[in-house]
Amino acid sequence: MTDAHPPRSRTILADLLASLVVFMVALPLCVAISKACGLPPEAGVITGIVGGLVVGLVAGSPLQVSGPAAGLIVLVLTYVNAPDGLARLGWIVLLGGLLQLLAGALRLGQWFRAVSPAVVLGMLAGIGLIILAKQFHVLFDRAAPEKIADAFLAAPDTLRAAIESSEGSARSAGLIGLLTVTVMVLWKSLAPKPVSVVPAAVIAVTAATALAEVTGWTVAKVQVSRLEDGIRLLNLNDWQRFLFDPKIWGAAVTVALIASAESLLCAAAVDAKHTGPRTRFDRELAAQGLGNAICGILGVLPMTGVIVRSAANVEAGAKTRLSAILHGAWLLLFVVFLPVVLTRVPVAALAGVLVVTGWKLLEISEARKLLKESRAEFVIFLATALGVVLADLLAGVLLGIALTAVRLLHRFSQIEIQATSDPIGKRVDLHLGGAGTFLSLPRLASALDLVPRGKELHVHLEHLRTVDHAIFDLLHKFKGQYEATGGKFVIDYDDLQLRFHGRPGPRNDSTS
Repeated sequence: MTDAHPPRSRTILADLLASLVVFMVALPLCVAISKACGLPPEAGVITGIVGGLVVGLVAGSPLQVSGPAAGLIVLVLTYVNAPDGLARLGWIVLLGGLLQLLAGALRLGQWFRAVSPAVVLGMLAGIGLIILAKQFHVLFDRAAPEKIADAFLAAPDTLRAAIESSEGSARSAGLIGLLTVTVMVLWKSLAPKPVSVVPAAVIAVTAATALAEVTGWTVAKVQVSRLEDGIRLLNLNDWQRFLFDPKIWGAAVTVALIASAESLLCAAAVDAKHTGPRTRFDRELAAQGLGNAICGILGVLPMTGVIVRSAANVEAGAKTRLSAILHGAWLLLFVVFLPVVLTRVPVAALAGVLVVTGWKLLEISEARKLLKESRAEFVIFLATALGVVLADLLAGVLLGIALTAVRLLHRFSQIEIQATSDPIGKRVDLHLGGAGTFLSLPRLASALDLVPRGKELHVHLEHLRTVDHAIFDLLHKFKGQYEATGGKFVIDYDDLQLRFHGRPGPRNDSTS
């Protein structure tokens, strides 16, 4: 028999152990994502520290863990590679965080969840494809082409060059990356039960580092210096140059939207994994904004709630927000006192971690399920993913949202009309189904015009799933015209509280 309310000491112990697991997951991911963004490893670690010590303290989702996310790599790369990239990035992240804070204060948290699952899946799949295209080259210690299409097309050449390499450095890096990927894929199924709780990323990076050390292979290693070297404080003297730049605000809105959607969708997923307190979405949105505002001031990576770390937190038995807070403390202590350990980690190993992360983002099983359930939703998913890959993240998401709106409009314009008449031709029945909205007015009007005059016309509304004022207005006007020609007009309905002539009619009856 278990305690309904375990003692505080037991809760603290559970949070302490869970925080160590989350720390071991977060450290390699922070470094890998920072490297993928073209920033020093310290920048990603500082974001993780802020996500733990600040956001973890005030979050609306107690068991969610925040930090740099793979989903924002594409955005950050776009800004970093632009002129004045690092200076711009700080202002973009700061303003994006302030917009999140404002949205939280205005209680807009729930609205960020109103995004079609197909669009979210497409966004993640597009990000996954970009990560795969870029990090495949890093697996072999080679720089990835800037354009995504070129990165895909150049993949066979990179693999061929590694196999045929005479000096062996690319081949060695490739073997280290392959080992990392293999361990991450097989760890859960092959690990002995006592150690299976240790995150696959930790085991994979440790094994790859050990291989590089034992063999003495010459491969690129992570370059780490002092933690403060990752901080690029915002230059407030530049405020006029950046605050009045429409491109900066456009980028800030993009960061705010993407980071908010990813964080709140992650929080909803975390809620489904445990039975503890539910997420307070407005508070979580504001907490994410506070974290990003601080990250912008420090000039480091933006953050979101991260499903990989959050899932590890729940699975490790975390009970309260203390686990997320402590994971930030472990990150701080490790980088301050043991930075030399990171300098032994091969870059190819971190690329391997991201390759597996990118593959998971594709959500192939969910895409197959979507295809079976709805071809239209699958098309939205595919278009969003291709938009992210071929254009950019915002363009892909906006394309997906636009297609969702078009599908919704199409659905609400579909009205089913079936006309029947009695054997002697005195009565005509129009049975309406589907959606009765202003979008279906043209078709309904055409059907009404085809009804012979002078008959007894019955219009059945009981099978309409929605009816708006435009439909009633059309029927009201048609009633006057039809009865003026000697006909009789009747509306039949059942189990619907409809209004005609401004008053509700009785159930199981007709209103003429």
